[in-house]
Amino acid sequence: MDWGKGILLSIIAFVGIIMTMVIISVRMDGIELVRDNYYEAEIKYQEQIDRESSTLLLDREVLAFDSQSKAVILDLPKGAKGNLNLYRPSDVSLDQSVPVEIIESGKKQISIASLKPGYWRVQLTWTENGTEFYQEKKITL
Repeated sequence: MDWGKGILLSIIAFVGIIMTMVIISVRMDGIELVRDNYYEAEIKYQEQIDRESSTLLLDREVLAFDSQSKAVILDLPKGAKGNLNLYRPSDVSLDQSVPVEIIESGKKQISIASLKPGYWRVQLTWTENGTEFYQEKKITL
């Protein structure tokens, strides 16, 4: 075999490999964005920064995870209202949202034992005395 045929076969093999990779990537399922409306979320991100700053001023940890009982423990005052988002980065279909309203004093436990094992981000957004707060925990079940 001479140089011309070797170069031609190398180019054909390279093009074949690239075309195979393109076809595989186009047919791939399960490619998901973090959010469907991430442009709108980016515009409103200053509000998120304000919530996180307010949370840092609190003298208590509001969101905790008990790995033994597989429960999220909320330390919110009476009258606080919010939303607990259970976010699974690898599969958007497993995401859950739990409304939270504190009627009585004391810590509130929310069981998450029914969730699929793996990496989760637990995000709590709540309103307390007219001020919005946000706290997040990364957990592994």
